[in-house]
Amino acid sequence: MMWRVARSAASSLRQTRRMSTAIAGPSIVHKRGADILHDPWFNKDTGFPLTERDRLGLRGLLPPRVISFEQQYARFMESYSSLEKNTQGQPIKVVSLAKWRILNRLHDRNETLYYRVLMDNIKSFAPVIYTPTVGLVCQNYSGLFRRPRGMYFSAKDKGEMMSMIYNWPAHQVDMIVLTDGSRILGLGDLGVQGMGIPIGKLDMYVAAAGINPQRILPVMLDVGTNNEKLLKDRLYLGLRQPRLEGEEFLSIVDEFMEAVHARWPKAIVQFEDFQMKWAFETLERYRTRFCMFNDDIQGTAGVALAGLLGTVRSQGRPLTDFANQKIVVVGAGSAGLGVLKMALQAVSRMSGPEAVPHFFLLDKDGLITKERKCIDPAAVPFAKSLGEIEECGLNEGSGLIEVVKKVKPHVLLGLSGVGGVFNEEVLKAMRESDSIKPAIFAMSNPTANAECTGIDAFKHAGENIVFASGSPFENVDLGNGKVGHVNQANNMYLFPGLGLGSLLCGARIITDEMLQAAAECLASYMTDEEIQRGVLYPSIDSIRDITAEVGAAVMRAAIAQEVAEGHGDVGPNELSHMSKDEIIQYVKDNMWYPIYSPLVHEK
Repeated sequence: MMWRVARSAASSLRQTRRMSTAIAGPSIVHKRGADILHDPWFNKDTGFPLTERDRLGLRGLLPPRVISFEQQYARFMESYSSLEKNTQGQPIKVVSLAKWRILNRLHDRNETLYYRVLMDNIKSFAPVIYTPTVGLVCQNYSGLFRRPRGMYFSAKDKGEMMSMIYNWPAHQVDMIVLTDGSRILGLGDLGVQGMGIPIGKLDMYVAAAGINPQRILPVMLDVGTNNEKLLKDRLYLGLRQPRLEGEEFLSIVDEFMEAVHARWPKAIVQFEDFQMKWAFETLERYRTRFCMFNDDIQGTAGVALAGLLGTVRSQGRPLTDFANQKIVVVGAGSAGLGVLKMALQAVSRMSGPEAVPHFFLLDKDGLITKERKCIDPAAVPFAKSLGEIEECGLNEGSGLIEVVKKVKPHVLLGLSGVGGVFNEEVLKAMRESDSIKPAIFAMSNPTANAECTGIDAFKHAGENIVFASGSPFENVDLGNGKVGHVNQANNMYLFPGLGLGSLLCGARIITDEMLQAAAECLASYMTDEEIQRGVLYPSIDSIRDITAEVGAAVMRAAIAQEVAEGHGDVGPNELSHMSKDEIIQYVKDNMWYPIYSPLVHEK
């Protein structure tokens, strides 16, 4: 199979410079004077030219000097650099929250400048507005809350959501990220404080996919919390009641989904950080009725599959050898089961439906077998029979270290949420892997919940491994000029392209084939040379190029499956006649980019 050459970050920067010189069309504004200054979408701070100040009633409300966009940008970056310098040596949590605050204040005041800063410095700022700092923000959200962003639907709003949805001022919404706060990263039930997740995800949609920020909507579905600490916290902003369960819970989600799609029929809804039982239940409940997906199940699975396929390439094996890979997955939650489901689909497509994959699934009670009582229905397809485990010398409930020693897996993949579970003994056992280049994926977030660090992986499992983590870690200096590459197997490589591609083709639903196309596109992005060096995922600096490619792959799959209904003036027939390159260009042409546009007042 031919693998295309990955674009460099320099290409992306050249595109950015070309776009920054574009002439922006005027924006119609129905406000005047101080109301404009208080609206972060239209506010330009001191960047309003004098003629605009006159026609919008701003003269005298701002200092007389006009500061250009570039000067404002440079001033903010200087402030940020000063913050970094002044917080050196302070605890990491203090520094992380200080960085988040300075970016959040800019977001509250001037969205155009905020998104430009974010896009141009995505590698530095993604860890601040997204993983891993977003977990810390959610833990402290009630105390950090200053200005409302997004919408809050609660159990108290039952029967009112169809009218409430019209309280949102935007006439059109393209992308919604929804959470109930029940399983925030690896932090558990954070209730209404989980709102930080949809906000951070949608910032990544804007930065990586160019979704227009006027057409995004973060949503918290507050059905209570079982977190006793939060219920007793005087600052907690959510409902002070236990979580709704069963049909009561589902009726709230049903009402919200009906309300959203009554007003915005083409809006895409991304479910985020729902506890496992509701993650699978809601995915199956809505996926054939609405254009929606669950990022924890499907996004994580796609990114993991891309890394797993890259691992096969790093061994110098054909992709069809993926069916022979022995994969041990630690963590039987929504993410772990989602990865195995997509991996099973890939094996079936490569080797036929009769192929028997070599997957071993463990949870807190050890290896999951068919003999176990009260097994989760979603885990049943991956439970091993007694005969299968006896062949490996294992028993029902065998622990991680025993499984690794007996199975000698090609891949050890962690989505357990248990920090350090890949300890020294486990990692050293991976030295006996049957693979010439074993892979260790420590994918749990936030950083404290990672199954192991990059340093520990290379130290104990050996230098000849492939390593990936969910949170960012630095590359590891192996000495003698060698570098142990730490790949960030983060959903940010996949969900922006999945959402954008689905939007731009007007997908009626998001199918498994569209997800597979996204994963395989991401897997093919790296060159053979990069793969051999252990680089499985591209630099985040080129995230917009990656998203364009993934989005185009999603569109092609949707067109092939006849679920694409067209977008705007481009109908399904026109889409079906576009070449691969034309679709990629179509995606790029529809990415929003932040520049100040002239404002024209209209009553």
